[in-house]
Amino acid sequence: MSEQIIYLTLEGLEKLKEELRSLKEEKRLEIAEKLKEAISFGDLSENSEYEDARNEQAQVELRITELEDQLKRVEIIKEEKKTSGAKKVNMWMVVTIGETGTKEKESYKIVGTTEADILAKVPTVSNESPIGKQILWKKKGDTFKLKNGAGNSVEYTILDVA
Repeated sequence: MSEQIIYLTLEGLEKLKEELRSLKEEKRLEIAEKLKEAISFGDLSENSEYEDARNEQAQVELRITELEDQLKRVEIIKEEKKTSGAKKVNMWMVVTIGETGTKEKESYKIVGTTEADILAKVPTVSNESPIGKQILWKKKGDTFKLKNGAGNSVEYTILDVA
């Protein structure tokens, strides 16, 4: 498995722990019952219920392994409080950007990869995404370029960091 650090909020950490607990304590038991029932049908070589339960078991065990690996590599990043002076963009901050020369603007919260949710009220983007990589460590007024869907380079300005 990868040795890359997983950045999470305390809330994100609790979600991962809860998912792992649920898989180990609930889903495993549910699958064991399915296997027991499927075995009772007899001939396992032509038993689709047994095969389905075994496949589900394999998927659950893989997810458990992934979660345990992620939990070993978690680093909790606390939200920084607003301070005076030119603040650099850091994890968990909300950054408002605008395409240079236009009035359009968008806000994003920078989070770790496991917590990214572009559909959230304030869209969250991963620190490893193209936009996340570009705006981390910059400050209000800085500019950066990103390629749009057509492959053209577009310049953006950081309008606010909160």
